Amino acid sequence: MDLKDQLKNLFPDHEETQEETTESTSDIWLQDDPIICKYEKRKGKPITILEGYTGATEDFKLLAKDIKKELSVGGSFKDDKIIIQGDYRDKIMDILKDKGFNVKRVGG
Repeated sequence: MDLKDQLKNLFPDHEETQEETTESTSDIWLQDDPIICKYEKRKGKPITILEGYTGATEDFKLLAKDIKKELSVGGSFKDDKIIIQGDYRDKIMDILKDKGFNVKRVGG
């Protein structure tokens, strides 16, 4: 007897429903212009900068949080730019393309 059968015995009136999970990408406004992904070195350390988002600032902050969490790296959001520690241009571009954004690689 598995867990589902045990739960059915405990709660016979409960009906099982399938809820569709919506991704956070549906909340973020997608734009026509590409987001610019560029690479710089500051104080000898590599960083990746994302700029050019024309939507709401809160959406861009959520996008920054998702990228940092998915890559497990540090970063910040300043002056309408996302700054990610390290050279993760390829991975960030893949993440943004999966979310439906147009991305343009600048420099190198």
